[in-house]
Amino acid sequence: MANMSVKKVPMPVQDPEVRSRNFQEAALGYTPEMAMEEARRCLGCRHRPCVGGCPVNIRIPEFIAKVAEGDFQGAYEIISDTNALPGISGRVCPQEVQCEARCVRAMKGEPVAIGRLERFVADWRREHVSETPVSPHPNGHRVAVVGSGPASLTCASDLAKLGYAVTVFEAFHTAGGVLVYGIPEFRLPKAIVQAEVDKLVALGVRLETDMVVGRIFSVDELFEMGYEAVFIGSGAGLPMFMGIEGETLAGVYSANEYLTRINLMKAYREGYDTPLKDSRAVAVVGGGNVAMDAARCAKRMGAEHVYVLYRRDEEEMPARKEEVHHAQEEGIEFMLLTNPVRILDDGSGRVGGMECVKMRLAAPDDSGRRSPRVVEGSNFIMQVDTVVMSLGTSPNPLIRSTTPGLEVNRRGCLQVDGETMATSRPGVYAGGDAVTGAATVILAMGAGKRAAESIHAYIQAGKPQG
Repeated sequence: MANMSVKKVPMPVQDPEVRSRNFQEAALGYTPEMAMEEARRCLGCRHRPCVGGCPVNIRIPEFIAKVAEGDFQGAYEIISDTNALPGISGRVCPQEVQCEARCVRAMKGEPVAIGRLERFVADWRREHVSETPVSPHPNGHRVAVVGSGPASLTCASDLAKLGYAVTVFEAFHTAGGVLVYGIPEFRLPKAIVQAEVDKLVALGVRLETDMVVGRIFSVDELFEMGYEAVFIGSGAGLPMFMGIEGETLAGVYSANEYLTRINLMKAYREGYDTPLKDSRAVAVVGGGNVAMDAARCAKRMGAEHVYVLYRRDEEEMPARKEEVHHAQEEGIEFMLLTNPVRILDDGSGRVGGMECVKMRLAAPDDSGRRSPRVVEGSNFIMQVDTVVMSLGTSPNPLIRSTTPGLEVNRRGCLQVDGETMATSRPGVYAGGDAVTGAATVILAMGAGKRAAESIHAYIQAGKPQG
C-alpha cells in the first residue's frame, strides 16, 4: 500500500547533548521497516525527474521500488550499476538540491528521502553480504589515476571493471582523499571509506600511497612508465586566507589543516600524539559545509564556546540546511553578518582575540547575491583563542607546474571538456575539485564516471599516447 504521508520517515539520530561529546555517527540510519515505509512514498513517476537531478544517474524509482518490496539486494544492484560509492554518497550528497529537489512529492510536502534510502541499502549490503568483487579478465591496457578522492575512486572502479590495470597514486599515507581527511567521522565513518577502497583492491586496482605526482615523478614520466592514459583527481587542497593581520599567529588554522589533524591524524583519539591546541573558545570563519564540520569538531574536541562567523545571513549560507540545523542543535553559536578584520596577539605569538565588524546586505551584485557591506563604527572584540579559516580552497599548483601544455583557468583549476573531461594534453583527463574547485562529492563522482568512459573510448580507439 502506498504511503501518502507528506512527511519523510524521520531519521533516528543521537541526542545532541550526547553526540556533541563523541565522534560516533550522528545520524543512525533507517531500520528495514522504516526504509520500506519511506520507499512506499515514491510514486514511481514514469518521467523520473529525480534521475535527471542525480550527477551519476542512479535509476532512483527502480531501486526504491525494490526497497518497498524488501528486496534490498536487488536495490543495491540497481544503485551500484551507476554509483560506485553508495554508502558514501548516501551520507554526504546534497540530495535536497539535486534528486530530491525534483521529486514530485515535494510539490505538496517533503520529497522522498532518496539519500536516506540509498544509505540504508548500502549499509544493509555491507552488513549482510560478504561477497568479494571478482577481478575481471585483463584487457592489456594500463591507466594511472592521480589522487584517491571520490572522482578518482569512481574512475578507477569503472575502469577496473572494464579490465584495465589501474594504479592509484595517493600523496597521503591513507587512501580516500577528502573523504578521510576532510569529512568528520560523525558524518562519514572511515570504515565505510576503507570498505570502498578494499573493494577497489579486490577488483585488481593497485594502490600506491605516499606518492606525490609532480614531485616523485611527473605526468610525462607516467606515460614513459607505460600508462596509456592519466586521470588527475588531485583535489583542491590549497587553503585560502583573508590576508588580515594576525593570520600567522599560533592558533590560526585553515579548515583543511584543522580537519586533517582531527580526521586523518586522529587527534580526537587517546593514544594519538597529534599536535592540536587545547581550545576554550574557537571562531570558525565561513558558512559552508566545511565550516560546519570544523565547528562541530571543535565542540567535540572540548571547546566551551564555538562560534561560526559568516558575513551574510543564514539564508545565504552555502552549507546544507541539515548540517546547519545539526550544528545549532549541538550548541554552535552563529554570528551572522559578522566578519573579522584583525586577529590579536596575546603577547606570546598566539591568538589572543579577534576584532570583528558587523555587516549589512546591499543590493544583489552581478552574481545575483546580495553584497555584504561593513557597518561603519561597528568594530568589536571577540574573546577567542583559536581561529579556523574556512574560506574555500584551490588546486595545488604542483601538477600543473610540472606538466607542460596543461591549461588552467584564472582560478588555477584544470581546464577540461565538460563532456569528456579531457584536458589540453592528449591522454590526460581530470575531474573533481582539481577542475571545479571545492565542490560536492557526488559531482566529483559524476566527473570520474564521465572520465572513465572517455578514457575507455580513447584507448580502444588506439589514439597516440600523451
